[in-house]
Amino acid sequence: MRLLLMSDTHLPRRARALPAPLLDEIPRADVVFHAGDWVDTATLDLLESRSRRLVAVYGNNDGPELRSRLPEVAHADLGGLRFAVVHETGPARGREARCAADFPGTDVLVFGHSHIPWDTMAPGGLRLLNPGSPTDRRRQPHCTYLTATIADGHLTDVTLHRLPRRG
Repeated sequence: MRLLLMSDTHLPRRARALPAPLLDEIPRADVVFHAGDWVDTATLDLLESRSRRLVAVYGNNDGPELRSRLPEVAHADLGGLRFAVVHETGPARGREARCAADFPGTDVLVFGHSHIPWDTMAPGGLRLLNPGSPTDRRRQPHCTYLTATIADGHLTDVTLHRLPRRG
């Protein structure tokens, strides 16, 4: 099962559209994750129409329209793994232990907010993944997103994709 993970698209404020390499990944993915801060409903509509399955949440920059359509926390059981998605997890310091306590019984937590790619393991085995942002790199060298595979009940091939800088 192929996964596509993104967050913090901030359209149309930080970019006019999702980058073409990211859009090209959508039909290849069995499940698309978005960890919030969409800003516009058009991006949600686009991902809903192009994704086989979308697991998504709202973020702190998302207004009432998005909040009425999306949860604060989403859960999905996929290929023998239990996923949770949330926008904010608080400060980096202590994140693993805090998230392990906040999301018991979860195998993989997808989160956003910081625009900083993150891939760590919490005590007890919770994997924490932040795909960064495909449209707003902030202090990062590149805009990013993640892909991964679920095979035989394991998350494999977790790959951070760096997008070319916009001209």
